[in-house]
Amino acid sequence: MASLELDTPVQYVKGVGPSRAEQLARSGVRTVEDLLLYFPRRFNLRRQVQSIKTLRGDEPAATVAGVVRETNYKPFGRKPYFECGLDDGSGWVVAKWFHGGYLKDRIKSDMHLAISGKVSVYRETLQFINPRWEVIWDPAGTNLDADELLPVYPTCGPLPSGLIANLIKRILPEASRLFARWFDDEYLRRRDLPPRPAAIAAMHQPEDNAAWTLARRRLAYDEFILMQLGIALQRMRSVSRPAHPLAVSDEIDRRIRARFPFGLTAAQDRAVGEIAADLARPRPMNRLLQGDVGSGKTVVALYAALVAIAHRKQAAIMAPTEILARQHYSKVEQYLAKSRVRTALLVGAQRAAERADILEKLAAGRIDIVVGTHALLSEKVRFRSLAVTVVDEQHKFGVRQRSGFKAKGYAPHCLVMTATPIPRTLALTVFGDLDVSVIDEMPPGRGRTETRCIEKSRMPEVIEFVRGRLADGQQAYFVYPLVTDAGNSQLTAAQSAYEELSKDAFGEYTVGLIHGQMPTAEQQSAMNRFAAGEVRVLVASTVVEVGLDVPNANVMVVVNAERFGLAQLHQLRGRIGRGAENAVCILVAGSKNPIATERLRVLAETNDGFKIAEADLRLRGPGEFFGTRQHGLPELKIADLIEDYELLRIARRDAFAIVRADPDISAPEHLTLRAEMLKAYGGRVGLIAEG
Repeated sequence: MASLELDTPVQYVKGVGPSRAEQLARSGVRTVEDLLLYFPRRFNLRRQVQSIKTLRGDEPAATVAGVVRETNYKPFGRKPYFECGLDDGSGWVVAKWFHGGYLKDRIKSDMHLAISGKVSVYRETLQFINPRWEVIWDPAGTNLDADELLPVYPTCGPLPSGLIANLIKRILPEASRLFARWFDDEYLRRRDLPPRPAAIAAMHQPEDNAAWTLARRRLAYDEFILMQLGIALQRMRSVSRPAHPLAVSDEIDRRIRARFPFGLTAAQDRAVGEIAADLARPRPMNRLLQGDVGSGKTVVALYAALVAIAHRKQAAIMAPTEILARQHYSKVEQYLAKSRVRTALLVGAQRAAERADILEKLAAGRIDIVVGTHALLSEKVRFRSLAVTVVDEQHKFGVRQRSGFKAKGYAPHCLVMTATPIPRTLALTVFGDLDVSVIDEMPPGRGRTETRCIEKSRMPEVIEFVRGRLADGQQAYFVYPLVTDAGNSQLTAAQSAYEELSKDAFGEYTVGLIHGQMPTAEQQSAMNRFAAGEVRVLVASTVVEVGLDVPNANVMVVVNAERFGLAQLHQLRGRIGRGAENAVCILVAGSKNPIATERLRVLAETNDGFKIAEADLRLRGPGEFFGTRQHGLPELKIADLIEDYELLRIARRDAFAIVRADPDISAPEHLTLRAEMLKAYGGRVGLIAEG
């Protein structure tokens, strides 16, 4: 075998070749490095092998190994079975697997096989019934005279775990030569971490469970520190440009608060104080504002925007949908009525002349606050003196769009808002370059929201309950996971539900329909009619997850609730209980899947968005938490964002210390780290600047 390097194509590993290389590639294994980092999912303990002649026939557990001399498959009868005869030179034993037809193409004559299990005697022949088995791919190089932990790898198509283990075993001695050391001995000693090459070897061939645990900890740390280095560089870059310092004097604070017809909550006051301190500095604010639906984030965001206006600068507020942008704009106009603040709405559906007029006024500085969708990020949008940007529901945008506003010279201060509570682990990853403010209390005078879980078979009871609420003058939402039927008879779609509910269940009431496939103007019309009380029942897809604020709508029915994530259900539930009346959210489940049932139980037990978010992350994993993988979520093979939280914090501390001391990560001792970080994250999730 020629000398291997980490980037050597895997087909040149002895025993692979072009055909197996193609099969390995389907599991992402294309190079020698990929193969060495293809770790077992578990280990089986293979006991020391004994010779067949030493068996008595009544052993509760034994292991033997030999050559398969014959096989026999009997597919018919009361108990179909597959069997083979094994010869180790000292004796003969039969291994039989009932319903073992799947083995007839996997166990062949002349194979070397090890089997483990209970020994018995049948017609004077030693036999194992349904034993565990393992192909010995390299009999000469396999030590069968001692107990051994056998790695079990995820299969690569037709390539079995044992074959993959044999391929890795051949090249594992090369790990110490191939893998560079990222840190010196003292650095590792202080963190109780083994060298990286030793950790990789121990992941495949640990001496015991403690050795494997330590090896896994090292590799999890490595994944975390690469990610946090990228985040630290992003943070460093974001504060390297100057920003307009926007000090908040007592007079500015008094004038801004006078615009609101209510006092701020203690949580809003705390967030405003943190934002004001950021705005006063000559470097850009980068802050995440978290708070449940209805907690008053928009007021805090408008406060930040008005600080910019007080300093004769401009502010921009960006939302993920036109409906939400219009909702924000309506609030801004309401709070700024009769003021001299000049506002505008910029969305994709506007007439060309109206759009051109707004663009001209923005560039000339004759608009103070602009509210819009991602249309604000267009190359044609220019500001005269943009000083504050607010990005709402950041997780619905790509990572780079946070800083995508075209502002020359000075960088704008940036406030990111989300009503999806972010678990602390994701706050250190997806939003790791941001400072965090939390609004953890609701404005006074809000009703209480009760959540009930109901089986779909009880839908008639749900209809009667809603009819009672409608008779009392209230309004209701019916939310469905699909817009139109998709050939799955088990799921109800919003379109067909609208037709049925408007004819039968609520025939005497006006029923409306809103979903994301409707033209924006129709969506806006449906929302306006519901808000005005003309529509009593609104049938919807998840387009109502954000943007609708109707205090009289205090009943929500979510049909096939098991199809939604917890965070999304919590968002939907936030659409009700926005007035003084108590509200009821009914989760109608069409499945008894235990994970789905657990999700709904968590939602019924608490209204705490952060507890719900942690449970959602634990149940669904980070990759699905936001329903998409395009927002910079890390792809972690070893580390676990929940279980390894403390290790994540250590890696974050270390990464930020490295970047503070070596802003370009260009010192000789950091070159390997830099190369690995760029390979893992550079360009793919926007953590490292291009060029």
